[in-house]
Amino acid sequence: MINNVNAIKFSRSDSKEFFKTLNKRVNNYFKEKKITKNGNWKLWIKTIVMFSLLITPYVLISVLTIPSWLQILLSIVMGIGLAGIGMNVMHDGNHGSFSNKKWINRLMGGSIYLLAGNRYNWQVQHNVLHHTYTNIHGHDEDLEAGRIIRFSRHSEWRWFHKFQHYYSVLLYGLLTINWAITTDFLQMKRYMKKKLSHGKFPNPFVNWTKLIVSKILYFLFWIFIPILIFNVIWWKVLLSFLVMHYTAGLILSLVFQLAHIMDEADMPLPDSNGNIKNSWAIHQLKTTVNFAAKSKLVNWFTGGLNYQVEHHIFPNISHVHYDKIAKIVKKTSSDFNLPYNEFNTFFDAIKAHFKFLKTMGVKPQNA
Repeated sequence: MINNVNAIKFSRSDSKEFFKTLNKRVNNYFKEKKITKNGNWKLWIKTIVMFSLLITPYVLISVLTIPSWLQILLSIVMGIGLAGIGMNVMHDGNHGSFSNKKWINRLMGGSIYLLAGNRYNWQVQHNVLHHTYTNIHGHDEDLEAGRIIRFSRHSEWRWFHKFQHYYSVLLYGLLTINWAITTDFLQMKRYMKKKLSHGKFPNPFVNWTKLIVSKILYFLFWIFIPILIFNVIWWKVLLSFLVMHYTAGLILSLVFQLAHIMDEADMPLPDSNGNIKNSWAIHQLKTTVNFAAKSKLVNWFTGGLNYQVEHHIFPNISHVHYDKIAKIVKKTSSDFNLPYNEFNTFFDAIKAHFKFLKTMGVKPQNA
């Protein structure tokens, strides 16, 4: 799927003043407040809360005999905690913004293994491809959903896409389950073959060994320990596992899609020479969408992913600061007569997303 990533070149003819001005204003904010760009005590509290939401129900289900309805509820709570860890802890950790200490960032970034993911794959797909080539077909894998869902007008249309605004939400819940079973192996094979990496290219043998060992440990923890050590009935373990993952996958997928899979978010193609119309910073403005900025609950739970504009321009700043620097980004965008895409509420963004899916499901005239 990935073409030669080095072939993409962002415009140098765009004025550099926008990002230069914005960067200066944001840096001045942190200097004036005398705070770092990393996470703070609020992020540590959230980390404790999210891990508690995941681990406490796991222990209760493993050691107590509880009715099935309560088990399902606890499994949903686990899924909420799992998604919360992904959006708040893992995400900041793998962007190097959780802490100013590298070992803490690595530790928190490693929480992706609890989500059934892989750090190497995530950092290539998310940090390198998605954040660099946002919404560029053939380079940003977040635009790809196999052949099942059509996220871009540049993707091939198939007859069943006319129903995708109905069935897509059912598939969204399979995100992390797919990580556990197939996605990580396929991604690692693809990325290693193309020698893609975030930082130093890893030793192939070590990288594959880490992947295989982490998968074995993953299924030991979630499946075999409850069955073999705590004597939980096997089907109850599988039920909790599937409900947890489906809940987490649905939450993560919806939050991720609302940022870019919208009519309001550009999906430009490079010209024949690989040139993109805008500079990188302006490209991020035009391809990214915010939502529910006034909702403290949405901002708290999603790890600031509702402030995607700020996150894409400043991925190395912890999400705990996004609601503050958003005012600076919005004002600077206005000063330079540039777009600042946002929806007032979470539900407005949801409606816009599924409306866009319906539009992408319509057969193109030239198909």
